[in-house]
Amino acid sequence: MYKEKMKESLLSQQQHKEGEGEGEGEGEEGEEELTFGEKLWRENKKLWVVAGPSIFTRFSTFGIIVISQAFIGHIGPTELAGFALVSTVLVRFANGILLGMASALETLCGQSFGAKRYHMLGIYLQRSWIILFISTLMILPLFIFTTPLLRLLGQDESIAEMAGTIAKWYIPIMFSFMWSFTLQMYLQSQSRNLIISYLAFATLTIHIFLCWLLTIKLGLGLAGVMISMILAMWIPILGQLGFVFFGGCPMTWTGFSSSAFEDLWEVVKLSLSSGVMLCLELWYNTILVLLTGHMKDAEIALDALSICLNINGWQMMISVGFLSAAGVRVANELGAGSSKRAKFAIVNVAVTSLVLGTVFFIFFLLFRGNLAYVFTDSLKVARAVADLSSLLAFSILLNSIQPVLSGVAIGAGWQSVVAYVNITCYYIIGIPLGAVLGYVLGLHVKGIWIGMLIGTGVQTLVLIYITKRTDWDKQVAIARARLNKWYKERPASDKTQQLA
Repeated sequence: MYKEKMKESLLSQQQHKEGEGEGEGEGEEGEEELTFGEKLWRENKKLWVVAGPSIFTRFSTFGIIVISQAFIGHIGPTELAGFALVSTVLVRFANGILLGMASALETLCGQSFGAKRYHMLGIYLQRSWIILFISTLMILPLFIFTTPLLRLLGQDESIAEMAGTIAKWYIPIMFSFMWSFTLQMYLQSQSRNLIISYLAFATLTIHIFLCWLLTIKLGLGLAGVMISMILAMWIPILGQLGFVFFGGCPMTWTGFSSSAFEDLWEVVKLSLSSGVMLCLELWYNTILVLLTGHMKDAEIALDALSICLNINGWQMMISVGFLSAAGVRVANELGAGSSKRAKFAIVNVAVTSLVLGTVFFIFFLLFRGNLAYVFTDSLKVARAVADLSSLLAFSILLNSIQPVLSGVAIGAGWQSVVAYVNITCYYIIGIPLGAVLGYVLGLHVKGIWIGMLIGTGVQTLVLIYITKRTDWDKQVAIARARLNKWYKERPASDKTQQLA
């Protein structure tokens, strides 16, 4: 009898805590007692707990694609061209949609965790699985009918056939994205993403070994690389699911729930605006490549541009890590009801990213075309890279700020607003201006890139203005209203079991 009364008492206390989880200004009284140095140290610890594993994981994932491409490049030029076409066009298109839609989970999980409504993270995760599974099914025809689509676009017959074969190998990889994106955002919103880094490192090592074994030793060729790539994508997911299901997240994973099928349309709307926002950003560089393909001396221009974008892609892994960190930190603090800590987190992550971006900016200005010889022996291509290196340096500098601001937007739930900003700055200003500079004024690839940089610059200035002018106390209220609207009580039996 006494034990039952104790459980009821503990349940009552827990329910009271959950009800006041997003209490206004929680913890801000104690904030005044800390020195600036103490605040900075505490915030940076929270920042790097998310940013560090996120950066490392993205480097590892990007490394899997680079390693696969390297092995395929030794199989044959047609296989390499087919792989490049599928990975840079089809996969980037699908990636943009799925990653964008999954970023809604970052908003919801981050704010719920800050508000101490821990069990809602598991429900949001399950809702996101449902939405992304349906989205993946809708994208699937692109990978099934790749060859006829490429023929329709006038692609070379042999490359179209090879791309179609590779696209079918990519189907299980596509279904892995719905799990990997959502699990990463679920885990990093509660600063438990170190497990993702361990699994990513282990998988990268396994992938190198399997590519060598299946491709070179067993002579399976393209099939060997793709089998290894599929395993490399699914092994971390199985590890992460095991971590979540078997006690790694006891506060936030309370089992499968029928509540996952409720309020789906509201989550779909947020997911769609998130998808549009990130898709418009991820497809921007693809358009740069497509426009360059119609230039005079397109082969040299494309080679030089691909080297620059490859370097830019590696650096972007760092920027995207800070994007994730900014989203998590802002969402956590808004959910906790602390506008002051949210603003401090924004300034801290922006300055940290800018300092690193400035270092890279100076590095690429100093070394210019010398970096090209890592990728090519052609003097003409190296000179073309040297000619573009100043634009690369400025791109890297902008990349140190722009993704952070996008992360702030995700954390606050502004995805629909930023989607309109992206459409205007990228597709109404940047691309048309680049086309005029490149084609009309004869600046070629430099003109296209300058125009697109101006579009990115305008977008960055607009986001800085929006962030600076935002009433963050009002954002706390908006976050609270969203969380209250979608809140579901944890079943009493589940609470009792957890306290037993």
